Amino acid sequence: MDQSETPPVTVRIQRNAAGLRTRLSGIRRRWWFRLIAWIALLAGVGTAVLWGMVARDLPSVEALKTYEPPLPSYVRSNDGAPVHIYARERRIQLDYSEYPPLLVSAFLAAEDRTFFEHGGLDYPGLVRAAFQGVVRGETPRGTSTITQQVAKNLLLNNEVSYVRKAREALLAWRIEDTLSKQKILELYLNQIALGRNAFGVEAAANAYFDKPLAQLTLPEMAYLAVLPKGPANYDPDRHADRAIERRNWVLGEMLRNGFITAAQHSAAVAAPLGAAPRRTPRFERGGGYFVEEVRRQLLDKFGEYQEDGPYSVYAGGLWVRTSFDPKIQDYAAKALREGLIRYESGRGWSGPIRNEEIRDGNWFGALIRTNVELDYADWRAAIVISRDGDSAQIGLTDGRTATLPRSGALMPVRGTGGIAFAALKPGDIIAVAPQGAAYALKSIPRVSGGMVVEEPRTGRVLAMQGGFDSRVQAFNRATQANRQPGSTIKPIVYTAALEAGMSPASIIVDGPLCVNQGPRLGQKCFRNFGGGSAGPRTMRWGIEQSRNLMTVRTATQTGMDKVVKLIQDVGVSEGRFPPYLSYALGAGETTVLRMVNAYSILVNHGRALTPSLIDYVQDRRGQVIWPEAWRPCDRCNAPDWDGKPMPRPNIRSRQIVDPLSAYQMVHITEGVIQRGTATTLRDLKRPIMGKTGTSTGPNDVWFVGGTPQMIAGLYIGYDSPRSLGGYAQGGTLAAPIYKTFAQAAYKDVPVLPFAAPAGIRMVRIDRMSGRPVFGTWPTDEPKAAVIWEAFKPEMEPRRAARARAEGERAAVSDPAKQGAAPRRATQSDSDFLQREGGIY
Repeated sequence: MDQSETPPVTVRIQRNAAGLRTRLSGIRRRWWFRLIAWIALLAGVGTAVLWGMVARDLPSVEALKTYEPPLPSYVRSNDGAPVHIYARERRIQLDYSEYPPLLVSAFLAAEDRTFFEHGGLDYPGLVRAAFQGVVRGETPRGTSTITQQVAKNLLLNNEVSYVRKAREALLAWRIEDTLSKQKILELYLNQIALGRNAFGVEAAANAYFDKPLAQLTLPEMAYLAVLPKGPANYDPDRHADRAIERRNWVLGEMLRNGFITAAQHSAAVAAPLGAAPRRTPRFERGGGYFVEEVRRQLLDKFGEYQEDGPYSVYAGGLWVRTSFDPKIQDYAAKALREGLIRYESGRGWSGPIRNEEIRDGNWFGALIRTNVELDYADWRAAIVISRDGDSAQIGLTDGRTATLPRSGALMPVRGTGGIAFAALKPGDIIAVAPQGAAYALKSIPRVSGGMVVEEPRTGRVLAMQGGFDSRVQAFNRATQANRQPGSTIKPIVYTAALEAGMSPASIIVDGPLCVNQGPRLGQKCFRNFGGGSAGPRTMRWGIEQSRNLMTVRTATQTGMDKVVKLIQDVGVSEGRFPPYLSYALGAGETTVLRMVNAYSILVNHGRALTPSLIDYVQDRRGQVIWPEAWRPCDRCNAPDWDGKPMPRPNIRSRQIVDPLSAYQMVHITEGVIQRGTATTLRDLKRPIMGKTGTSTGPNDVWFVGGTPQMIAGLYIGYDSPRSLGGYAQGGTLAAPIYKTFAQAAYKDVPVLPFAAPAGIRMVRIDRMSGRPVFGTWPTDEPKAAVIWEAFKPEMEPRRAARARAEGERAAVSDPAKQGAAPRRATQSDSDFLQREGGIY
């Protein structure tokens, strides 16, 4: 190897790692590094724990996109007009575009003037709140933006704590990222609590100023913007000065932020508050017993609260279309009330409605708590504030006070004697009516009753009155009171006899009848009302004159098992009555609604009916949710007739009673009006069927009947059954009430006959004997000897053609047999029917 060659050199570079580690190790051993590390660790753990506490179970902001606030349910009448509202909280939902710009400005000035600029949080306000909480030890309140208030009210709760405020802030950030500013404001203005049970500004406008939001003035809008801070603090009744002061502050903020001009500000500040007295909304006062019965049915179907489902009565925002007819309801309520007052006249003052303690002079609160109102004539509910000398001071539901002089309360106190004025004491809730410049005491009847009006073709209930006033007597006697129907059950009993083969002309003995009812009940002897007997008579006569002995004999011949079965089939009884003969005279208990529906079935040619108050129910979007198989009536809402057959709902129902038998009974009970126990109705001059009833005592008096368009029924009696007086009868007390109703209800209703079903044979008979008559014709006289009677084809009285011809020839040859019109004998039944427009 050449020694001059240089061997290769390998160079290896190595950093001084040991020195770096030494330096880092030295830093870690320093006290200040350890402090920083521990602080960072604790901050991280704290942040994780805090995040878990704040973000844990935080509601999803996505729920706000489909948020549906709890809304009240509205009841509409048969013409679609709202008549009542079911509300725990009064709400009316609006879109943002429906809010007046000045109203939005008022709320921004009062609550969050930088709303359209910030991202959901008021950072200076948060700093102030933290300072107050940490330094001063105060509870963190206020500083919430409108977005935070939406988060709190819609997705959180009202807990006051730092954790809730942190959750609120985090949720506000998310809301601002998800929703537009306009949508956030819409949610806020729709749900904010503003007092007087009003949630949202539209509901508040009605509650405080009795007009819609669009009609509010600038100072009224400014007043609403005051209320979120505390509605009770600015109540217009108790703190009017404070309310005006705060309202003017809001107006000043609106001026300072350029929302209004100086001229607008000056005019608004000078305006009075102008709030209306607190009162129940008009839709919550209407309908009475009818809408309460609707409410019961809806509660059974959909539940009451929001947690019961999306269609709950008080949160689901339902629109309930009913069969309620406001005019018919008014006529029925007025007629029943007048009848009750007429019966009670001269019996003295019935006493106070109730008594409430007046605390600290707050008589208005005591009166409002009772929820007592009166809507009869000019009567009003009042509370006795004080009584001194010859006058008493009373308070009214509109917040005013008035005077009740001694001269206005001189009626005797029923049962105790003395005058009513001396019996008045503070806290008494009484009925009064205006009398000159003062008021006079009125007496709420102790006797009560119920009335129902039904459409016999469909079973739709048009009106329902369950007592004198639903705010005074909540018990609905039309549906909840089980009473003995008395003789109103007789048409059902005789219909069973017609089904069993009898006819209206069948002869039944009106004579003494005793029946052995078995070893337990022994022998039972029946008698007519007023005693006496008339011997053999027709079925028609027995019904018209309401003869008990004939009814019991008919039930015996028919079989009580058949009678009680038909009573159950037509819905008079919920279960089957025992087969005792006393039930043929009305001993069983039933309700007005059941009796009216049973008579409607007869008028409906024996087809089954279910009395209904609700036509259909819609959700808040207008979708029909009940009944499940509901279908709209095609062309029913057409603006004008299109030349085609009139649209009619397709009604499917089973046949309960033979249509011929049902019509026969309707035709017979028309005679009750013409010459029976309800002749007071004869001068209504229209075809009316019906039957009166009087129960044992007499404890209850009834009338049920009507026309092809409407069947009505009512009873009068005490809630704790006792005698109405020996003179009380259905024809003297109940029928006149129906007459008062009918005179108003049928004023513009066409006069229609009861339509006969196919197969009915109209035959001339002698009214007393039931035998066919030839050679003479019925007249319009109520007690004419010859009448038209309805027969089934197989029961039609017949005679030989030769005998008929001889009889007609004899009538023509002997004019005396035909009275003043001998030539009428040449007429035929066909001639008569053509002249009268056909069989009816």
